Amino acid sequence: MDTNKENVILQEDELEYDGTQIQVLEGLEAVRKRPGMYIGSTGPKGLHHLVYEIVDNSIDEALAGYCDKITVEMLPDDIIRVTDDGRGIPVGIQPQTGKPAVTVVFTVLHAGGKFGGSGYKVSGGLHGVGASVVNALSEWLEVEVHDGEHIYFQRYERGDAVEELKMIGDCTDTGTIVTWKADKEIFEETTHYDYDTLLNRLREQAFLNAGVYIVLRDLRGSQPVEEDLHYEGGIKSFVEHIHKKKGVESIHDQVVYLSVKDGDTTAEVALQYNDSYNELLLSFANNIHTTDGGTHETGFKMALTRAMNDYARKNNILKEKDKNYSGEDVREGLTAIISVKLTDAQFEGQTKAKLGNTSIQTLVSAMVYEKLTTYFEENPAVAKAIQEKALGASRAREAAQKAREVSRKKTGLESASLPGKLADCSQRGAEGTEIYIVEGDSAGGSAKMGRDRRFQAILPLWGKMLNVEKARLDKVYGNDKLMPVVTALGTGIGDEFDIGKLRYGRVIIMADADVDGSHIRTLLLTFFFRFMRPLVENGHICIAQPPLFKVSRGKQVRYAFSEPERDAYIQELAPNGEKCDVQRYKGLGEMDPEQLWETTMNPENRTMFRVTLEDAVKADEIFTILMGDKVAPRKEFIEKNAQYVQNLDI
Repeated sequence: MDTNKENVILQEDELEYDGTQIQVLEGLEAVRKRPGMYIGSTGPKGLHHLVYEIVDNSIDEALAGYCDKITVEMLPDDIIRVTDDGRGIPVGIQPQTGKPAVTVVFTVLHAGGKFGGSGYKVSGGLHGVGASVVNALSEWLEVEVHDGEHIYFQRYERGDAVEELKMIGDCTDTGTIVTWKADKEIFEETTHYDYDTLLNRLREQAFLNAGVYIVLRDLRGSQPVEEDLHYEGGIKSFVEHIHKKKGVESIHDQVVYLSVKDGDTTAEVALQYNDSYNELLLSFANNIHTTDGGTHETGFKMALTRAMNDYARKNNILKEKDKNYSGEDVREGLTAIISVKLTDAQFEGQTKAKLGNTSIQTLVSAMVYEKLTTYFEENPAVAKAIQEKALGASRAREAAQKAREVSRKKTGLESASLPGKLADCSQRGAEGTEIYIVEGDSAGGSAKMGRDRRFQAILPLWGKMLNVEKARLDKVYGNDKLMPVVTALGTGIGDEFDIGKLRYGRVIIMADADVDGSHIRTLLLTFFFRFMRPLVENGHICIAQPPLFKVSRGKQVRYAFSEPERDAYIQELAPNGEKCDVQRYKGLGEMDPEQLWETTMNPENRTMFRVTLEDAVKADEIFTILMGDKVAPRKEFIEKNAQYVQNLDI
């Protein structure tokens, strides 16, 4: 006991904490020390964020009315070059620092023309860190400025200028060219840019800024690829594009477009209803996608619900005894884009996920209610189609409530009773526990016998389950394939979902490595995405990867998850052409409990994919394509992506 006390005292002395322990990070050193604070991560998402930061600066020039064309080029060795025809970053001396303004922009945090309001009235890059952060996280960066008379050039390496700004020629045009190579010391996972990722983001920017030309070129391969992005229809074209990509049918021909301008603040909304049951609402503030919504989104939702209910009451669509539509009712099958542009936008954090300006809620709400009400009066056929959609959703919601109550009585949702086929674990609480949702009773039996009973629960399912992409909530309740999952997890579904009641930390889908198993996985993922999305968003959903082959020679055994891995093990165990036994597993049920534990369930050996939700818009589109009614978009998707099947990490 005394020895322990002495050890504690020694440790406290060694961990002396005084003024010498306080570090002051100079210049851009803080960015390189903690890059995640500025770009979210040092993985692929953060890497692509570098491009967004520089493009956003060019977009700000477009918003100010000085830029018409932006070109993004992906050069060999994954070098990026962004060119715009804006005014060019100022090259004159900045009074506070005594350095050229362009040097300050690329080497000093929180430096830019977006703070006082005179440089840019509307801007997405409000924190003044974009250009300097890209510079800090690049192996090298070069900037070239055309000011209408002269061309200026400066090079930086890992954030520091390696030469003075110099004039290298004359010109008659204006604009800025920024070229850089991401630093492998920072982006250890990869410095390879994905063409489709950049294309989707740049297309989004072209939709949000009607008339601006954005060009994306990929010059890394033997055959250059180029896409010209230009949409005079703006966010109306955005809605049309989403519906075309998803393969859904609109229930009224024209996209409804509403807009208002109040001083330097503008708000615009484009909306159209389709024949699906799913809502897609995208909101933007100063071209920044506000993934967590905010005041502009709140104002839209309130006004839409109010306008729909008032029209329904006025035209006797909702009778006196009927309840008002809920927000979910009026947004079923809705695709809507909300875009606001304002001075002094207040975002939550550098990632700008949520808008906080209270005044914009009032502006959007008043505009949507007034103009949508007028639109309904002037377009009664469209109003009727939308009202019928909402009325159907309202009745389905009431049916779901009744089905929920019946299901509770039948399945014991209101009590502590759990599904009869569930083999629960002894440990309680979500921390450290996991449930395997297993296809088939045979595989379920092996999993129950092979598991670690302390923390692993097993729930066998059998047969094909409901495709919820084509069903409303009322069809889910009482479904004998899905309700055991709901009961076992304990969270409820839809508007009753409560992640705080989750009984297991990991929800693991374990299905055969064949077409039927893939279908089961897709059906379950569609269900989780549509009715229990926070499970996906918070990383609770995983996919087990059972081996495809068992390779053995004598007492030596290897398990292979692909044909190349199988061939490598054959070569390893029989380098001189000796005979090897190779077993191809057709299903989980072919493995005995020990094999299933060793290959697929033992945390020390297993391979597992965590399902993430990097882009909800893309995920929504893919689920609609794969699980919806339209064949053509599904066929096109499969043909385009078949080459990636072997390497798909979910």
